[in-house]
Amino acid sequence: MQNYIFPELQALKTIFFTFATDLKSINMQPERDSVPLHREELIQYLMGFLTEERRQKFIENLAWRTRYITLALEDIYQSHNASAVLRTCDCFGIQDVHIIENQNKYEVNPDVALGASKWLTLHRYDAPGDNTVACLNRLKQQGYRIYATSPHLDEVTPATIPLDKKIALVFGTELKGLTPVAMGMADGFVKIPMFGFTESLNISVSAAIFIQNIASRVHGSDHPWRLSAAERSDVLFNWLQNSIKKSDLLITDFLKKKG
Repeated sequence: MQNYIFPELQALKTIFFTFATDLKSINMQPERDSVPLHREELIQYLMGFLTEERRQKFIENLAWRTRYITLALEDIYQSHNASAVLRTCDCFGIQDVHIIENQNKYEVNPDVALGASKWLTLHRYDAPGDNTVACLNRLKQQGYRIYATSPHLDEVTPATIPLDKKIALVFGTELKGLTPVAMGMADGFVKIPMFGFTESLNISVSAAIFIQNIASRVHGSDHPWRLSAAERSDVLFNWLQNSIKKSDLLITDFLKKKG
């Protein structure tokens, strides 16, 4: 395994510590300052506020981050279950989680998520109208194949789900499951094989089984599951902002010095 990821880690070190040409400069402009700034220059500055051990952890985790798999949570009303799903996504390198809020508003439970939300990109759909349609249409436009998770429809399993296209797993409420809208918009259905009397698993347990199995298969495949250089830059910048105390003040101070 170490031999497998070593080239990727070396490439990431080159990007983050020497800022090679493959990482495109992205002009950003904080609301409080009008001075444009190259993204990699700001990243280099903020990385200086991390310990060497912390920098290495960021690099190693970023090497495993993916958008090839994503999750959509439809109207989850038990925050501890949804927060446990966020924790699982972070543990297995899933970067994006789409949160559909038609009836229920989701609030992160810090005791369960254990800070996982600050490492993820959360997409909320809470506008008037059917947010399930808005979310799934967006995922389809981004090239995802939509799989509705259901214990009742036996089409594919985590072991047989096709990997030739990006995968979006959609989970429903704890009691009722997915809405007819979500089921109707799905490109396929996926279930976990079970052999007991209990009909279904808790959503957080179910998500963990799906993610671990599918992520392991994707990691061992030849599909382009890793983040692009530009995506790594964006994710790393957000991690630095969310994990360094008073990062907004540091950015403002840096901009003033640059000006």
